[in-house]
Amino acid sequence: MGVPAIVTAGDRRAAKAVYGESKPYLELGGRPLVAHVVAALQRVPEVSSVWVVGNAERLAPLLGDPAMKDELRKPLHVVPQFRNLYENGWETYRRLLPGAGPEGRDPGPEDADTAVLYASADLPFATPEEISAFARQSLALDCDYALGLCTEASMRDFYPEAPGEPGIRMAYFNLREGRYRQSNLHWIKPARIGNRQYIEEMYEHRYQRQIGQMIALGWRLLRLQEGGLAVLYYYGLMHLAALADRSGLARLSDAIRARIPMSRVEAGCSALLRGRFRFVVTEVGGSAVDIDNEHDYDAARARFDVWRDRQRERAAALLGTPALERGGSRETA
Repeated sequence: MGVPAIVTAGDRRAAKAVYGESKPYLELGGRPLVAHVVAALQRVPEVSSVWVVGNAERLAPLLGDPAMKDELRKPLHVVPQFRNLYENGWETYRRLLPGAGPEGRDPGPEDADTAVLYASADLPFATPEEISAFARQSLALDCDYALGLCTEASMRDFYPEAPGEPGIRMAYFNLREGRYRQSNLHWIKPARIGNRQYIEEMYEHRYQRQIGQMIALGWRLLRLQEGGLAVLYYYGLMHLAALADRSGLARLSDAIRARIPMSRVEAGCSALLRGRFRFVVTEVGGSAVDIDNEHDYDAARARFDVWRDRQRERAAALLGTPALERGGSRETA
């Protein structure tokens, strides 16, 4: 059985603008970023339907474009956005549950194992093969929340090829097992997450660099009954390792990250969220490249064709060709 995919394309509260434009509507390769994500999901065998939540008045004509319709082979739904990222994800989930009406319904015991694949709307280099691999691994783990990580090696295609050349250098999670970039893929059984409200805060602070905000978030984590000192300890170590890494202190960063096993971070997140949390590592990096600022957008425009082709080649070499080819039946809602 396939799972529904929710693409979060909202432009309220913490949503960032690039050159004054909401990220889902920035164009690369002749189409808006949100259309790249929807097109990729159409070719993922594990995805049964696609739900896009955001500014419905802007999204409807973009996703109703004839070129887009030619690529649809799964039901496509547009949901008007809510106040913030958390509400966009939760309220869209309520509307995709079996028998839910236009206003949705709360999940019951029968919905406890209903999983959803969440993706952000600004992933122009995510490939169907990568998303499919993430979905298969998440399903095999039998967890309540799987968060994607991409290896450092998979991100090197996006680095500048020479000084002064366009490119994107990433911020990484430094763990004992390696250095990883958080992807923008999430596999969640929402009804099984006891502390759903922390998901948005964890996501917004994933690359936190301001020491004052880091301390404030750490204090809130310390005061929680779930996780307590252990969550704060590993949270602090991860940021120290990241700080050393960004400062060019590789040996210090390696010494710190040796004390941060992935399993302990998973256990801390499980306690914080009150659900079974796991990381899923993929060797293709497109899902970790989101367009967060003008510099990244300029680099992506300059290198779009090269980076897209490299990701397709890497995905095909590591994961094989996708099960679903382009084209197919046209289904919208």
